[in-house]
Amino acid sequence: MNAGRGLAYRCRSAFAAQAGFLGVLVVLALVLPEPARAGVFNPQTFRLDNGMQVVVVPNHRVPVVTQMVWYKAGSADEPPGRSGVAHLLEHLMFKGTKTLAPGEFSRILARNGGRENAFTSYDYTGYYQTVALDRLELVMEMESDRMTNLVITEDELETERRVILEERRLRVDNDPSSILAEQANAALFMNHPYRRPIIGWEHEIRAIEVDDVRQFYRRWYTPKNAVLVVAGDITAEELRPLAERTYGRIPAPPATPRKRPSEPPQKVKRRVTLRDSRVRQPSWSRTVLAPSYTTGETEHAHALEVLARILGGGATSRIYRSLVVEGKLAVSAGVSYDADPLGPSRFSFYASPRPGVTMEAIEAAMDAEVEKLLRDGVSDEEVARAKKHMQADAVYARDSLRTGARVLGSALAAGRTVEDVETWPERIGAVDAARVNAAARAVIEAERSVTALLLPEED
Repeated sequence: MNAGRGLAYRCRSAFAAQAGFLGVLVVLALVLPEPARAGVFNPQTFRLDNGMQVVVVPNHRVPVVTQMVWYKAGSADEPPGRSGVAHLLEHLMFKGTKTLAPGEFSRILARNGGRENAFTSYDYTGYYQTVALDRLELVMEMESDRMTNLVITEDELETERRVILEERRLRVDNDPSSILAEQANAALFMNHPYRRPIIGWEHEIRAIEVDDVRQFYRRWYTPKNAVLVVAGDITAEELRPLAERTYGRIPAPPATPRKRPSEPPQKVKRRVTLRDSRVRQPSWSRTVLAPSYTTGETEHAHALEVLARILGGGATSRIYRSLVVEGKLAVSAGVSYDADPLGPSRFSFYASPRPGVTMEAIEAAMDAEVEKLLRDGVSDEEVARAKKHMQADAVYARDSLRTGARVLGSALAAGRTVEDVETWPERIGAVDAARVNAAARAVIEAERSVTALLLPEED
């Protein structure tokens, strides 16, 4: 399972670093060029009697559909001491049910020419299949079956525990950059469950018991806590009877409210350094706790998206030009920000020095750029250019069969609405230089930051 900073793992693939599936969706973004009122994906929606939300993104180019089921539960919803249980359950969802033998789901899908995968993030867990239109009801039947009839055994749990522990060894423990990212993240969040790795801490993965997984499954895997998104050659009118015959048959237990601890005020800047003989390319980063669309000073979220584009959005951005092109201090440099999390987000600066350039020089250059930003702000021209480029990057989002399903599914699973997605062009269009400068000065504070240095061992 592939992990992102806010996104986690792809089933039967591998943990990638904590770096952002949702960030990819924001880059693809949610916008079209003028006229903004045209909407983004123009989805059709309805709700089943048991409370399950259904979203349809018609795309009639080929007779193919992608079904995605998003559960509003991820690693941040795990009980204390059981980190990794959401990801472990994702693995076990590919085992047997009361009606399908272990692995039969995948074998049936393969025989019917389909593709599948799954992912776990801090805020949700998702499963998807891409099939020919005439096979859609088959996969809906199987997916609805494992929503309620999963069989979790000791033997299967132990098998998947070993798989995940090996995944962690390969992708985290054997990779210095992943080790540092995990430790820096734990330092950034003092109390919020985002401080735990999505894959889980090794000792807690080893402690997970069958009852832990069953309780998580029964608590969160219900129709009211799920969103069904279908994209492709189908309409809501055509999908509704299929959804009612499959997911609609599942009883509707009460929805489970999310209760997460909040982050206290941060008053001290932190610094994390890792020296390792395996490091070939040193790196520097500074991450600041930031608001998201739904948490913190949410009025700054769209302005921070524009700011990230101005500072670090490609070869013409401020920081890339300053550190890489003009200063010739770094081989790479930039900024990342993701407004999608249900909880707090991160605004990150990063750079990797050229051979012979010290970390002190990189940090001084980055500090100078931040000081310039906070002192002088950004210009109207920079904001206009950034918004234009963001819109241009996102024009192609509607062409992809899965992009609409991903963007809408992740937004709904993280507490936002279809309207939030469809009005994104208007919201980003309303951002001006004053708002960007206000967001920068409100958010970029050393006291709520973690600076992380990855260095080779000293001779």
